Amino acid sequence: MTQAKKYNAEQLMTVVLAPVVSEKSTFVADKNRQYVFRVADDATKPEIKAAVELMFKTKVDSVTVANVQVMSVRNANPLALVRSSKVLLTKNALAKLEELLK
Repeated sequence: MTQAKKYNAEQLMTVVLAPVVSEKSTFVADKNRQYVFRVADDATKPEIKAAVELMFKTKVDSVTVANVQVMSVRNANPLALVRSSKVLLTKNALAKLEELLK
């Protein structure tokens, strides 16, 4: 947990916004010890790793980041130049925990 010392603890508390609870994320968590979190848009992989290690007192093996489109909005006006527009891009992080030796 040496990476958590490089960053300010208050800054790390703002990196992870919320866990993603869905059927797919629950299946991945049970099978591979990977957990999905919604993170800040400007968060980097080392920051996410340090934040998860600090918040949950565990060791993170790897972090995968994906940009996710949450919603698209359609415009039904036939005179509008833009028929549809993409709205609200967020970033999700998949944190894989290290295996525990017993």
